[in-house]
Amino acid sequence: MTNQTLFQVKNVKKYYPIKGGVLRRTKAEVKAVNGVSLDIFQGETLGVVGESGCGKSTLGRTILGLEPLTEGQLIFEGNEIQDLPKGKLRQFKRNMQMIFQDPYASLNPRQRIGPAISEGLKIHTSMNAKERREKVESILVEVGLKSEHYDRYPHEFSGGQRQRIGIARALALQPSFIVCDEAVSALDVSVQAQVVNLLKKLQKEYDLTYLFISHDLGVVRHISDRVLVMYLGNMVELAPSEKLYTNPQHPYTRALLSAIPRTEPKANRERIRLKGEIPSPANPPSGCAFHTRCPMATDICREKKPEWRAIDHDHFAACHLID
Repeated sequence: MTNQTLFQVKNVKKYYPIKGGVLRRTKAEVKAVNGVSLDIFQGETLGVVGESGCGKSTLGRTILGLEPLTEGQLIFEGNEIQDLPKGKLRQFKRNMQMIFQDPYASLNPRQRIGPAISEGLKIHTSMNAKERREKVESILVEVGLKSEHYDRYPHEFSGGQRQRIGIARALALQPSFIVCDEAVSALDVSVQAQVVNLLKKLQKEYDLTYLFISHDLGVVRHISDRVLVMYLGNMVELAPSEKLYTNPQHPYTRALLSAIPRTEPKANRERIRLKGEIPSPANPPSGCAFHTRCPMATDICREKKPEWRAIDHDHFAACHLID
């Protein structure tokens, strides 16, 4: 990892309208991502964690342009890309790819995997059919499959093999930035380890930058250089991986980490149990979004939204209770 910024995300918001009535007018908005700002450094893996519905997957999709921005700026390799016309955006799209959560749903069951992987090459390069096939067969071997798998269909592979196909498809255009959206959550634990190790190996070989979205805090710790914690569309804490796991500052981060299963049976730890349900992103609470479930909440938490501020030079959080 270097300190060179590859991707800048500035005050990104993604709201979904709730329509109703005869005229289908907008009655309210679901604030899925509510003002996220961060820098993603070249060669790093930035983990994004939080409960289901916190906005982490929407953030990944919005960064890649799969969901249109409601507000904010996206600056990739020094170029502002959110308002580029399709023709100019195309040259940046090849450098930004995604590995989806469900390796079967993301593949066309009627299409052989070779042509599925080579679609990007067909669109973005001038390679002929023979060159594309050779390239794809080489990538299949690179991700731990065989060149003869080129002509097989998705149903002929296991879940772990299908995720390797997803990785091969993301690698085909030699991108610099890949969003891994719950890329190992649908896999068995033993297969998860193999895929995570493959991702780390490929990162070193190709100088890749990952945005690694997951609800599995153990996997995130293993693969990430830094970790962003999200709650109800908001950033609550960001720090280097080891610093976050050994010295969490936000009450929500502490609660998440306390739920990680431990391998030591006699390990001393106190499980922090959060009471109540996650509020609706269509009607978020006033003040700090977490105050309705926070065991430490005070009056100021209910009244005023906490500022995002530095606790240390590389550790940030949004909480009134942090000194």
